[in-house]
Amino acid sequence: MQRNPWSTLAVLAVAQFMVVLDVTIVNVALPDIQQDLGFSASGLQWVVSAYTLLFGGFLLLGGRAADLLGRRRLFIVGLVLFGVTSLIAGLAQTPEQLVVMRAIQGLGGALLSPAAFAILTVTFKQGRDRNIAMGVWGGLAGLGGTLGVIAGGLLVDSLSWRWVFLVNVPIAVALAAIVPLFVGESKITTTGTRTFDVAGALLSTAGLLAIVLGVIRAEPLGWSSPQVIGLLAGGLALLAAFVRVESRSAAPLVPLSLFRSRGLTTSIVALALNGAAFLAMFFLTAIFLQQVRGLTALETGLQFLPMGIAAIASAVLASQLVTRFGTKPVQLGGAVISVLGLLLLSGADATGSYALTIMPGLVLFGVGIIAVGTPASIAAVSDVSHDQAGAASGVVNAGYQVGGALGLAAITTLATTHVEGLLTGGAGQQEALVGGFERGLLIAALFAAANIVTALGAPRLHPTSDQLVEAAVAA
Repeated sequence: MQRNPWSTLAVLAVAQFMVVLDVTIVNVALPDIQQDLGFSASGLQWVVSAYTLLFGGFLLLGGRAADLLGRRRLFIVGLVLFGVTSLIAGLAQTPEQLVVMRAIQGLGGALLSPAAFAILTVTFKQGRDRNIAMGVWGGLAGLGGTLGVIAGGLLVDSLSWRWVFLVNVPIAVALAAIVPLFVGESKITTTGTRTFDVAGALLSTAGLLAIVLGVIRAEPLGWSSPQVIGLLAGGLALLAAFVRVESRSAAPLVPLSLFRSRGLTTSIVALALNGAAFLAMFFLTAIFLQQVRGLTALETGLQFLPMGIAAIASAVLASQLVTRFGTKPVQLGGAVISVLGLLLLSGADATGSYALTIMPGLVLFGVGIIAVGTPASIAAVSDVSHDQAGAASGVVNAGYQVGGALGLAAITTLATTHVEGLLTGGAGQQEALVGGFERGLLIAALFAAANIVTALGAPRLHPTSDQLVEAAVAA
């Protein structure tokens, strides 16, 4: 059956729009979720971390499974899983129920997203049509991230926080029903044994979960607690076992030879640091705007809008600057700009001007992280062989997700500890929350500042037009 490739693109883009929308739409609902379900201040970040950890941890396995089992098949499985878990998350009655559903939702995204991108690449031949398709794909994904905060605010204010999850259900159902009509099946034909390296995915994800939990438990128990030490040591042991399994596997989830590439290694670090700074900033600022400045969820979403617009503009500008000056100067400049944005934003208080502190900080940060992400995405595959380009792209995307989850855990734990210290010292609730917000953003600025060092060690490249399109999509 011959299918129109642009109809295929429309289905894929709507699915990716939904996945990206879900990342940002939840943030503005966090204060309402905390109040309704009784989350602790340190436990609330699991609503975000559970999703990003499972998404990043199983992203490579999802891509491999899609190639071998059928991309359309895994796309539909991911859609159904995403829709079902969204429904149960929207009906959750306890923090544990919501966190578990968010984790499984992340697994659904890890099946859906790489399958969709793989279908896109086999549907359009390299050249003008593929560049246009990737531009539409990346544009809608960026639009989903930008509109997510506004849509979340509208849903929370007009209905309830539950609708930031329930809104996914009709979209997932409709897409799953029409996928066979507009999307063809494709997979790799192989005569050998089909292997998926499930052990590698489980070891890496379990190790990262243990480390995140250890960091979070350090806030109430202290870093010297046997439980905290056990979790951190256990997480490191699981990651060491993951490396051992990958080094011996005939079809590893992550080919260790990839890390011989300086461009790939520096890109993973850069995007992991970007993820940590971004997720922490988004999490802390959404709570600050509502709990300290007293904004509604919709007002909070609208205050984030300039950052989204700035990020989209930065993706276009960064591509042009990379063409002219190369990747390294743009990445270095982006790192400096993102640090300045976080430092400016950290100076916000309960009553100060939005136009003078919050908005400029958000705009600078939005420009900076994309100016880091675009050249880093190009460098990631610059000296990787063609047959490993997909694996390299997956590793970089997983690095962003995992780095975001780990950074969010560390930064919010330290910010919460500071809030409790201020309260113990006699500070008022609002003063303590402002102090925690400031401390958290200053620590996020340290993560962003580490990208200056990373950029200095990154290669300087002048990419082709195709690499620019692919990098803009990834960023």
